[in-house]
Amino acid sequence: MTLLARRPRVAVAVFPGTWSERDFAHVATEVLGWDARLVWHAEDDLGACDAVVLPGGFAHGDYLRTGAVARFSPVMRAVAAFAAAGGPVIGSCNGFQILTEAGMLPGALMRNDHLEFRCDWQTLRVEHPDASEAWLGDLADGELIDLPISHGEGRYVADAATLDQLEAERRVVLRYADAAGRITGDANPNGSERGIAGIVNEAGNVLGLMPHPERASESEVGGTDGLRLFRSLERWLQARPAAAERRL
Repeated sequence: MTLLARRPRVAVAVFPGTWSERDFAHVATEVLGWDARLVWHAEDDLGACDAVVLPGGFAHGDYLRTGAVARFSPVMRAVAAFAAAGGPVIGSCNGFQILTEAGMLPGALMRNDHLEFRCDWQTLRVEHPDASEAWLGDLADGELIDLPISHGEGRYVADAATLDQLEAERRVVLRYADAAGRITGDANPNGSERGIAGIVNEAGNVLGLMPHPERASESEVGGTDGLRLFRSLERWLQARPAAAERRL
């Protein structure tokens, strides 16, 4: 019996045009043994959940800008309220784009600098994992992990003041790196400012990242480093059962 006394429950948002929600749900139920509920974007209630996932894909066809229409979906009001109450939220790829459009994370995701769609495995350097114990608590500062990317608009941009603030507040938690852990232009697959691949909000409970951890959660598909983010969440929830129950 865990301290949480039950299986973690995750709500996975579904927008017209997304598809990674099925991958997240598969990992949650079949790999981790959690409960997962797919929540259609028009719903305004997440139900009883311990964490929320915004998945990858092309929400609303990425019309206007990536995530620009999805941010107005009723479900996003519930996601914002859940996050404001301290609930853990992860947005991967298109989910990261939606989080920035919704103002839950700063900056924006733009067209890759080389104007190509990139689908490949990518080395990432973990930084300041203590800034997001819910999602990165099991990882070490400076550790290298490998996760797949799959995007054409993954170039993270922000004004210099915002970038400096993120750095000062230790909220840049993942950067594109080479095999030696160096942050170089050649290791950057999309031209993101300062090699940024993932950031967190001020409270550390909302994580946005361009790579796909759900696609690196089984050895059969090439690696399991993504699973470590979900195991981090599981242990974080187990240590905070009272807080989790108050959010129901």
